Amino acid sequence: MIFFWQGNKHGLRSLGSAVIFYTTIPLPHNWTGNWERIARWSSLIGLILGIFLGLGDLLLQYCQIPELTRSTLIVAIWIGITGGLHLDGAMDTADGLAVGDRSRALEIMKDSATGAFGAMAGIVILLLKTAALSEISAHTWLVLMVAAAWGRWGQLMAIAFYPYLRAQGKGAFHKKNLQLPQDILVGSIPLLFCSGFMLYLEREFWVQCLMMLVGCVAIALATGYYFYYQFKGHTGDTYGAVVEWSEALILCLLTTSF
Repeated sequence: MIFFWQGNKHGLRSLGSAVIFYTTIPLPHNWTGNWERIARWSSLIGLILGIFLGLGDLLLQYCQIPELTRSTLIVAIWIGITGGLHLDGAMDTADGLAVGDRSRALEIMKDSATGAFGAMAGIVILLLKTAALSEISAHTWLVLMVAAAWGRWGQLMAIAFYPYLRAQGKGAFHKKNLQLPQDILVGSIPLLFCSGFMLYLEREFWVQCLMMLVGCVAIALATGYYFYYQFKGHTGDTYGAVVEWSEALILCLLTTSF
């Protein structure tokens, strides 16, 4: 990654800022301060998140925690590390979808209170993740890396290709500062790593793995397009919804292979 840091600390501070923005992982103050193009690191943040969760899962397995309980704990840790940032967006988005009227939906999504549809969406997402993880019997650590990285790649694609609906907002600076195509390239490199590793581990079933990867691409792109279709654009909340729904659906997809 030194190539993308352009030989100085500018890229490192950008990555550190991305860690602070997308997670609750503490970093020294001098590691941050460059916020303009942090969306390019979102897939790498997902990969790092997946590594943390995978290590946690291995530790829980070593402690002989039953599968369902272990999966529930991993999902809880998942929320803790991200601070519920994306889940909150998914819940607000569900409340907005329930209204029907686009202008009214955007106002409701700004409200910090969670409505009934938002609560139901949050419950469904958490149940899907927990159930899917409990059904995956091999390479759970890798599955977590794949789901978290691809989910955030879907967010990056939504930022790149669809209009942002608010003049101000927690996601507005993502759209404003994204540089194409280089930021998409940076965001895609972590996917090449974890996807290539998956193919290496399951090389006897490379056709099935390729089909799973095609499915991951389709899910990540389809969720971004769905919310664009519903709202004619995106907000910070819908970016979070893209991440959460992509992660949940990709985990469900990967139960067919692992």
